[in-house]
Amino acid sequence: MKTRQQAVQKKIDRIKKEIVSLGHIHPGSLSMQRRARGGEYWHLSYNHAGKGHTEYIRKSDVSIVQEELKNHKRFRELISEWIGLEIELSRIKRKSIGRSQMKTGKSS
Repeated sequence: MKTRQQAVQKKIDRIKKEIVSLGHIHPGSLSMQRRARGGEYWHLSYNHAGKGHTEYIRKSDVSIVQEELKNHKRFRELISEWIGLEIELSRIKRKSIGRSQMKTGKSS
């Protein structure tokens, strides 16, 4: 049981390190919009703190914003994985505590 617990903890530690190394993050989606009279512009839309936001993005900043969006997507994936591992770790610990109490004859 301990080896599984250690393996899960090792995965959690790896996720934490990757989160720290992500760099800047930004939620949302970036899209090219066209004006009725011609011309194009980049449009960033996202939700934060329960409110919708939109921004115009300069062409020169598009690659930066795309990287931030990519980092945010990876951040969300890592957080989801981390939560799943924490749930698994909690179950392992509870089983371990339950077994040790059964061996000693104690109950809570």
